[in-house]
Amino acid sequence: MHRVPVMNASRHHPLLGVALMLAALFCFAVLDTTGKYLSQRYPVGVLVWARYLVPALVLAAALFPRMGRRLVVTPRWRLQILRAAMLAGVSFLIMGGLRTLPMAEGTSLFFVTPLIVTLLAGPVLGERVTVTHWLLALFGFSGVLLIARPDGALPLAPVLMLLGGSLLYALYQLATRKLASTENPMTTLYYTALIGALLSSVALPASAHSDMPGWIDLLLVLSLGVSGMAGHFLLIRAMAFAPASTLSPLIYVQLVWATLMGWLVFGQLPGASAIAGACIIIASGLVSAWLAQRR
Repeated sequence: MHRVPVMNASRHHPLLGVALMLAALFCFAVLDTTGKYLSQRYPVGVLVWARYLVPALVLAAALFPRMGRRLVVTPRWRLQILRAAMLAGVSFLIMGGLRTLPMAEGTSLFFVTPLIVTLLAGPVLGERVTVTHWLLALFGFSGVLLIARPDGALPLAPVLMLLGGSLLYALYQLATRKLASTENPMTTLYYTALIGALLSSVALPASAHSDMPGWIDLLLVLSLGVSGMAGHFLLIRAMAFAPASTLSPLIYVQLVWATLMGWLVFGQLPGASAIAGACIIIASGLVSAWLAQRR
């Protein structure tokens, strides 16, 4: 569950952009599924650290020879660090929440983020938030209630973790908007990986008692960084080939991937109330995106 705001396309090849977007969402679903699987045996702190360390090393090797100091030198370094720290917090909350929740329900709860972004865009960015936006948000949050507590079946703590992750991710997206107009996207991407790796390393001493993974699990741990990095790369490429109006509604395809992977890997299928709640959240998000495109 690691999406970024969609930018305007520089070239228009919408079918290629759609294909790249779907591939990116698949990578993010693989990241979430692998994290959930590994979190049953290893501390979340170790998994988050690996998720950021791999792209930090790869990006440094790929970009530093070409960019040098420009990779990290920026007048807006404070906001870069804050933004990256928020995403690291999101990773801890989402991976920790998914540890005990089914994939479909957990992913659905996270998808209230677009509605939160719409509401926070008013006080944070000065954008106009109408009564319609508030009503859509309330409608979307009714879907959250339907997923989370229709019969008390889901534990409250991981539900709150996922909703907290959604709020933090909304703030991360707003910070990304502020940086987008002035910052080199490669600098922003590298700060995300570097700060995430540094912050998550703080959690490593608490994980010292955990068992060392075998070769298969070690490859899966390393794949967290690969799938996350690949997803962001594919998403950036998708932005270059298709406009935001085409790509934005596709983010909900990740719910389909999450449901399929939850069934294939964990044997979990969502119940009727969870499906109804997910449909409400999706409908609210799509209408909100449509209103944003009309402005």
